[in-house]
Amino acid sequence: MKSIYRLLAILSLVFFLVGCGGAATPTDAPAEEEAPAEEEAPAEEEAAVEEEGVEEEPMEEEAATEEEASEEPAEAAAASGDGITLRWRTRPDNQAEIDVYQNVSDDISSAMEGVTLLYEPGGSETSSYQDVLKTEIAAGTAPDVFWIPGTDVADFATRGLIMDLRSMADATEGYSDDDFYPGPMEHLTFNPESGSSGEALWGLPRDVSTFALYLNLDLINEVGAPDPRELAANGNWNWDTFLEVASATRGLGSDIFGYGQNAWWGPYGYWINAAGGSFFSEDRTACALNTEESLAGLEFEQKLYTDFDVAVPYGEDSEPPFLAGKVAMFQNGRWATPGTRASADFNWDVVELPDGPAGPSNWLFWGAYVVNAKTEHPEEAWNLIQQLTTAETQGKIAELGANVPSRVSEEALDAFLNFTPPENNQAFLNGLANNPATEGPLWAGSWPEYDATMGPEVQAVLTGNKSIDDFAASICDEANKAFN
Repeated sequence: MKSIYRLLAILSLVFFLVGCGGAATPTDAPAEEEAPAEEEAPAEEEAAVEEEGVEEEPMEEEAATEEEASEEPAEAAAASGDGITLRWRTRPDNQAEIDVYQNVSDDISSAMEGVTLLYEPGGSETSSYQDVLKTEIAAGTAPDVFWIPGTDVADFATRGLIMDLRSMADATEGYSDDDFYPGPMEHLTFNPESGSSGEALWGLPRDVSTFALYLNLDLINEVGAPDPRELAANGNWNWDTFLEVASATRGLGSDIFGYGQNAWWGPYGYWINAAGGSFFSEDRTACALNTEESLAGLEFEQKLYTDFDVAVPYGEDSEPPFLAGKVAMFQNGRWATPGTRASADFNWDVVELPDGPAGPSNWLFWGAYVVNAKTEHPEEAWNLIQQLTTAETQGKIAELGANVPSRVSEEALDAFLNFTPPENNQAFLNGLANNPATEGPLWAGSWPEYDATMGPEVQAVLTGNKSIDDFAASICDEANKAFN
């Protein structure tokens, strides 16, 4: 019976994404980093995310050190004539994720005849990860293969920074676009010249993810607050009951917070979307941040900081205090699981995000492995991204806990549900099945420019430095400059 429910969840998600034509965006109302997807998220924070979309800046320094360390072996291998050396990069969220990608790299490298792989962990959830890649591509020093958040595919593709892999994919026996979730593939196969999908192939999706609330069950039980998992199971998990739990746990002490999120587009986009708003107009050609619904969502989120005083101050990284046992509910993607498994010294689990005034809402985050347009080894690079997205490799990543497999299959779903903790893995699948907005690039304009305008203005609102009315009066005049 359970597997029937799981299969129905997959089918409902696939039908939803196909019905949307895969054209949903970070705010196509109903949810992507990133990652990586993970930004900005995400892309996190990736969110980014992921990337999938703005978290842990210190990771930039760490990644740079590891990248410098990898250059010497690469040069030595090239000089020795020992075959082809391919460099590849992701934007991991923590050391546990770095370790699993290194192990994956070692396994694939040992199986690729005549090819040596060098894995480089990039910076965490901040747009500078993408900016560094652009600079390196221009200088001819970028990796052959790298991960980018779903939001950035259009920017990299239209700048000519990544390779169109369609001809190689069409010549590859057994390859099919249909093996992956249709939402990400709609963007990854989009041809900006014709305006049609299915004609290009800018990469393959590494994973999908969605938000959940990571719960400190000890804090919630200590204060006798309702269990969010039970509230969700009974259809009573909404903004009012969320605030009830957050307020109760905030009362445990001045250093205890009911809620925490990080400062990138993914978390605040949820509050906007769940109120029925959106970053963009329906056709994604204009700003929609000043609509009544978008402002209502942003205003409720603002009150979490200014009126209700339940949240970790906006702009501070909420993950360290959560892992230290000081935050009852921490909003983050699946990529936060490895660090929580390794560091949380308390009882924890996850629950889907609470329903907003417009009903259930979430993001479908994703990120993609793409090939540097200047690589000297395109065939080998194409082979590498196929190896990085096999069911076997995705299973290893899913076991770590960082991702949900991007391949659509019952086996992938079953494997994901069995990798615990958390016990309530179904919360992530519920988020993917119930009205998510697919993280996606902004083909009608520049997502980096839009995000650069939106982010600081939203931060000013959430920190109490700008009123909702002042935000509404000017935000779209500025944000619309990002469109073509």
